[in-house]
Amino acid sequence: MIARLVADGVVVSAGDRVSVFVTDTSAMDAVAAFVEEGWRRGAVVQVLATDERFDASALRHANPDTLQEPMPLEATAMKWSDVHVSFRAMTSPQVDADPSRIAALRHGRGLVSAMRWQGTRWAIVRVPTPQWADALGLDADVLLREWSASFDADWADAHRRMQVLCDRLGGGRIAVIEDTWGRLELGLEGRRWVPFAGASNWPDGEIATAPVETQVEGRIRFPGAFYFGGVRIKDLELDLEEGLIVAERASEGIDFVRQLLDGDAGARRIGELGIGTNAALTTMTGDLLIDEKICGTVHLAPGRAYPECGGVNLSALHWDIVKDLRGTDGMPRGSLRVDDEWLIRDGVVQVPLKEALVPNTQL
Repeated sequence: MIARLVADGVVVSAGDRVSVFVTDTSAMDAVAAFVEEGWRRGAVVQVLATDERFDASALRHANPDTLQEPMPLEATAMKWSDVHVSFRAMTSPQVDADPSRIAALRHGRGLVSAMRWQGTRWAIVRVPTPQWADALGLDADVLLREWSASFDADWADAHRRMQVLCDRLGGGRIAVIEDTWGRLELGLEGRRWVPFAGASNWPDGEIATAPVETQVEGRIRFPGAFYFGGVRIKDLELDLEEGLIVAERASEGIDFVRQLLDGDAGARRIGELGIGTNAALTTMTGDLLIDEKICGTVHLAPGRAYPECGGVNLSALHWDIVKDLRGTDGMPRGSLRVDDEWLIRDGVVQVPLKEALVPNTQL
């Protein structure tokens, strides 16, 4: 079923050239099923092992200038492909390497991602593993159950309902994210909201827009710990003026954060504002691709903007940072509104967002 859903989401059909990246052997069963489905549909499917364990050698030995460039085979695959799917297993959350070298590698990977966005119909499949759960002290059975439930949803109906919410928010002028720590305002005038409903990400479930690049003001805190590129970041705080991140603080990982934000001219501007709509996901995993889909969360992405939303910011970086507004584990409850339309108020999901959830569950 997963293979069919992913293939439907990226519209694999006869004659398509399909590249598949796989980051760990634990995802190989899912890859094999997708490859079978692709060839069955008449596509030409090729698999490239981009196993993350190979990154360790590059991080130890490669010149930083080499790390900053797109890896040649990966870039060639993107140029060849009509369709691209990456199967990314959740293995060890932390990488034992110099954070500055990890930041350089992330820049190179970001250039490949930009090629994927610009030139292919694409999807990323994040696969939970017991290894990840053990490392973060989570229940592996719970992670797998929530992940699997996301594939059971009626995604066509979800897309319709999420589009209704996107249309409703489309005329909004300003979004406000606030809690007891701070308040962030994001200009939205002239920008579009789009639904992500079973096409580009698995698990999926969010709506997103591109804030006006020069109209983000205030401060925001992301309490707790999460991982990006194998680096642990904790209690991240950002101050923004005229759309630019002008100050950043964290109790862990601050040097890595600064290296990411200083990677290119667009990295300190916000490319995305997203809202989770997946009610099947409730456990914060520390993995941003999953956590950004959780209903009750909001996320910002410094860097590259979605052009389909009207965004124009360019960057090799697109870094989704998730803020949980639900008051989970003693964290402060928060609120989110667009103009006077409350979507989350004091940690409680409000009716306009409830109507767009997948599965269609009233919280």
